[in-house]
Amino acid sequence: MKKYRILWADDEIELLRPHVLFLEEKGYEIVTVNSGQDALDCCKEERFNLVFLDENMPGLTGLQTLSKIKEIDPNIPVIMITKSEDEGIMTDAIGKKIADYLIKPVNPNQILSSIKKNLHKNDIVSEATLEGYREEFNKIGMQIGDSYSFEEWTEVYKKLVFWEMELTATQNPLLELIVAQKLDANNSFCKFVKKNYVSWIQDPDNRPIISPDLFKKKVFPKLDNGEKLFFILIDNFRLDQWAAIRDMLAPDFTFEEDMYLSILPTATQYSRNAIFAGLMPLQISQMYPNLWVEEIEDEGKNLNEDLLIQAQIDRFRKNYSFSYNKVHTSAYGSKLLQNLNTLGNNQLNVIVINFVDMLSHARTDSQMIRELAANEAAYRSLTRSWFKHSSISDLFKHIANMGYNIVLTTDHGTIRVKNALKVIGDKATNTNLRYKVGKNLDYDYKKVYESRNPAQIGLPSPNLSSKYIFALNEDFFAYPNNYNYYTSYYTDTFQHGGVSIEEMLLPFITLKPK
Repeated sequence: MKKYRILWADDEIELLRPHVLFLEEKGYEIVTVNSGQDALDCCKEERFNLVFLDENMPGLTGLQTLSKIKEIDPNIPVIMITKSEDEGIMTDAIGKKIADYLIKPVNPNQILSSIKKNLHKNDIVSEATLEGYREEFNKIGMQIGDSYSFEEWTEVYKKLVFWEMELTATQNPLLELIVAQKLDANNSFCKFVKKNYVSWIQDPDNRPIISPDLFKKKVFPKLDNGEKLFFILIDNFRLDQWAAIRDMLAPDFTFEEDMYLSILPTATQYSRNAIFAGLMPLQISQMYPNLWVEEIEDEGKNLNEDLLIQAQIDRFRKNYSFSYNKVHTSAYGSKLLQNLNTLGNNQLNVIVINFVDMLSHARTDSQMIRELAANEAAYRSLTRSWFKHSSISDLFKHIANMGYNIVLTTDHGTIRVKNALKVIGDKATNTNLRYKVGKNLDYDYKKVYESRNPAQIGLPSPNLSSKYIFALNEDFFAYPNNYNYYTSYYTDTFQHGGVSIEEMLLPFITLKPK
């Protein structure tokens, strides 16, 4: 066990000898001095894990000593002990980043508690997290095996995200276990989707809320109730990424957290257009052929989102005033923030933010970004850093000051892929790694979710014999030509378009200004 060294500076240190002996019996090495200057001399010559500092000493005061100790070692925790309850002293100490503040007389347990809080917090939290997950492990495993509904799967996913983030935060050795459990959950979830997906598309009255249902069931009722609403869609935004930024929004908003199910393919062309049109892709291509762009066409696939929103509003005979903005650069985000007050008269303001999607693609294409986002935790960290330092964070604050509610959601998630599956297709086959659509596809049907009748799952057919296949869990598609190169290049990249809990189970958060 590591032996911690503690420096204790107090001009009445002899009166505290029982406390010193108590801590030594607990295994700590205690060095005592009688003045602030002696404390500084010790800190210059020796290494300590923590300092106890009396505020009222002759010569250098505790606060003066604190400032000089922080110059020597900015990261060392310093605990101030004083007879004074003066608020000014306490405020100064806190401003100088004091680790704790104790009022004399102190008892040994107070001292020990403060030491544990500052020296052993990570170990204590890690052990508690370890025990917590051990207790939950079997329960989650049983839930994975017993989940037969969308609601049950959302509960499983929420628990997996919670424990993955808890174990990651404490660098817990059980992190590998939660990763394996998430893999097991994904295998079962894929079976759940394969069994139920056709019926969900065919029977709108008996299904979870899916992409084309969002406006009709979740947005329009709010607007009909007189709410002014910003609908903010962050592309490629997963539940764990929402959890990573939640605390930064908490000072300004209260949250109602819900989830919905993305349609397949979990790709922007399909899932986002379905949200804004309130229709499945096949219906969009039939009802608004001028607004639907086929896979084989070079034109951008999401250039008509504002027109699809207006078409959905008109179809439901609503009279909402609305605006549409797409933020794909930091400059545009800043410009939108400057002009935000001009949107104040609209009932509905739709904002699409493309940063996370760009981050996902950049991680695939850029070695530097791959290294910055080497794993799931780093990927979440980059998302958090972006949100904290971008104009989007200010955008949320400004909207809160305007008194608008916000719906925050996404069109699909993303999954870190591991396993390449060989697929053969002709030149007209699309390039997405997680789904393929074509008329001459050759693949292992046992390892994919296939649809030989695209209309059955609400998808258009580029050709009469077209079919769709979707990669499951951590798989991705690779062509036999240069198979080894592409397998190496794309393994461990974040992709979307297929079937997984990360891609399909999506956050739908209502934020209300405090």
